[in-house]
Amino acid sequence: MDILQEIIAHKREELALWKAPKPSLREALLQSETGIIAEFKRKSPSKGWIKEDGRADIIPLSYQQHGAAAVSILTDEHYFGGHDDFIRTARLSGVTIPILYKNFVIDEYQLYAAAHCGASAVLLIAACLTKERCRVLIQQAHELGLEVLLEMHSESELEYAELQPDLCGINNRNLGSFVTDVTNSFRLAEKLRAAVSGDSLEGGPVLVSESGISNPDTVRALRQAGFRGFLMGETFMKTTSPGHFLGDFIASLSTKHNV
Repeated sequence: MDILQEIIAHKREELALWKAPKPSLREALLQSETGIIAEFKRKSPSKGWIKEDGRADIIPLSYQQHGAAAVSILTDEHYFGGHDDFIRTARLSGVTIPILYKNFVIDEYQLYAAAHCGASAVLLIAACLTKERCRVLIQQAHELGLEVLLEMHSESELEYAELQPDLCGINNRNLGSFVTDVTNSFRLAEKLRAAVSGDSLEGGPVLVSESGISNPDTVRALRQAGFRGFLMGETFMKTTSPGHFLGDFIASLSTKHNV
């Protein structure tokens, strides 16, 4: 085998790895007793640096080791101190559970970036996209083997749920003011369930509550309201050891497991 043949053979191996099916975020949440999507988030536009020295080769893997159903990784660099390479680094460190590519996705190029770095699913935000644009991006994400978590914040955005994403999220953070209020999930839960096509156990989207969650009792109440995923970031990242804090949180959640 000459050098060119060797390079092409290796490239085929790389492509096979890239194109291989990724672990399902939807299924992971349905099968999890906690449904926690632990977020690697180093910075926030409203709070500045949360954990500037946070390492993508340590914290996501620690989340996995301490019971996270999935990991969310911020990839926006300017406002959140993230990078696409953080997902690749997390995969190389040994993370095998689903990874959510969390960014402000507005273009197909970002979907290719998400697939290439090893993400399982991508976040789409209704407030950033027209309904037709969102429909196109969902279709393209699926063609690339990516699941879609479609995020909504207000009642007027619930009509996006008919686009058949894999997961529907209610963001408790106002994207204009960045103020969080977890009652937003409870307020919209019943209307969201009415807007989606089919129960999550029967092929419909899994419901996810995002942001502002810091108490095990809140997770229990949200589960009773129909949510199966709970996206949590700052609660863990502001601690000395995010993974260990997650483990303690899950232990507290399990002490009253009637959820």
